[in-house]
Amino acid sequence: MRRNVSLFLTPKGLSCPDRVIPVSIGKGGITKRPKERDPTTPTGEHEIIGMLYRPDRMQKPRDWAMPILLNSFWSNDVKDPDYNLMAPFSNKYSRKKLRISPPLYDLIILTDWNWPAAIKGRGSAFFIHQWKQIKTPTEGSIAMSRQNLRWLASKITYGTKIVV
Repeated sequence: MRRNVSLFLTPKGLSCPDRVIPVSIGKGGITKRPKERDPTTPTGEHEIIGMLYRPDRMQKPRDWAMPILLNSFWSNDVKDPDYNLMAPFSNKYSRKKLRISPPLYDLIILTDWNWPAAIKGRGSAFFIHQWKQIKTPTEGSIAMSRQNLRWLASKITYGTKIVV
């Protein structure tokens, strides 16, 4: 997929140039104004800005992918100076552990939702990741099968657009 190719979230799934990928979205649906801990998927045009992966579970999917290490967390605490960034564990701030037993976060595609200059309370990251079970709603991210996620990761580039 070239950088200027867009992906579109439709009622049937994530529409790519040559296929539609079945997905699940936030259990609260889609909204223009998500808030922190609001289980909704943000509407709009988003860009792919990164990729994270578990090196103990898969080979590096792209040369620009970053490893999820033992101490990799994602800050979702509006009081945290590292809000909406990957950061190490903290006793002081709420941070979501990325290296978990279920394969949910073995591969994470990052979007530019509320990034790089995060507005506190607007909702932290909007990820694309593996679903827990087929079509199980998320906390706001887009989720899909492992096979489809790996395929998508092999096709996207920085700047690929996702329209929700």
